[in-house]
Amino acid sequence: QVQLVESGGGLAQAGGSLRLSCAASGRTFSNYRMAWFRQAPGKERDFVASISRSGSFTDYADSVKGRFAISRDNAKNTVILQMNSLKPADTAVYYCAGSGSSYYSTSSDLKSYAYWGQGTQVTVSS
Repeated sequence: QVQLVESGGGLAQAGGSLRLSCAASGRTFSNYRMAWFRQAPGKERDFVASISRSGSFTDYADSVKGRFAISRDNAKNTVILQMNSLKPADTAVYYCAGSGSSYYSTSSDLKSYAYWGQGTQVTVSS
């Protein structure tokens, strides 16, 4: 079992930045690929970014490429989502997710993730 706790959400202006953190506890963090998803009111939960177990491989939704960056620190059991050039369309609850995987794997498939945090709200004003 892996427990995930997100932090760092809040209110930002369009064009601004926020940094989300996800702290993991439980089993060996480096055995899990990690990802961020987001869910806006009345919409489905969508993929944002994923990172492989070592951090060598990443994948992004087209809507955030060039603006967001996912990273991880396996020594600190933490995954980070740095969000720059924020837009009102980025407003959502952001969820951290994890799953066991092969070493180089990333995934944008929500159903492939077994562990989820409670989410953190990000609101971007225009």
